[in-house]
Amino acid sequence: MKEIIKCKENEVAQVAEKMKNSAALIVFKYQGLTVKSFQKLRKSMRENGCDVAVIKNNIASRAAKACGYDDVTDAFSGPVAVAFAATDVVAPAKILFQVAAEEDCKMIEVVKGVVDGDVYSYDQVKTLSQLPSYETLLTQLAAGMLGTLSQLSIGLNMLVEKGQEA
Repeated sequence: MKEIIKCKENEVAQVAEKMKNSAALIVFKYQGLTVKSFQKLRKSMRENGCDVAVIKNNIASRAAKACGYDDVTDAFSGPVAVAFAATDVVAPAKILFQVAAEEDCKMIEVVKGVVDGDVYSYDQVKTLSQLPSYETLLTQLAAGMLGTLSQLSIGLNMLVEKGQEA
């Protein structure tokens, strides 16, 4: 009996470590999803640096408590899975909502999430999924800065040309 308890404690520790090391995790219901659709979801997640795991609710709940995510423990009831993101906090939410919009995956239901240690409700996760990725935000920032700099250089050039004419 003690061996089983130690084994489960080890599982809880492993899941808790994975939760702590993840930039984001999203808990979602997948009941009714076909194996093919679930495999497609896993593939999409892997391609974007994320991971999907189906973890026993008791173990996931204890791991969440160990990480200090007490508000997430109520999400672990029924058949749920967890999407983990190593770096990009937007990726798992974006992928889950994109896949859930497809006809054969309508039964995916996002429950809650944790992003950088903060617990997110369904509405917050949905808002997060609508944000552009980190790389896109950096590109938009660089384009905005470049546009401002080019307008400044054009203005200064016009002043220099005007000064030469006078």
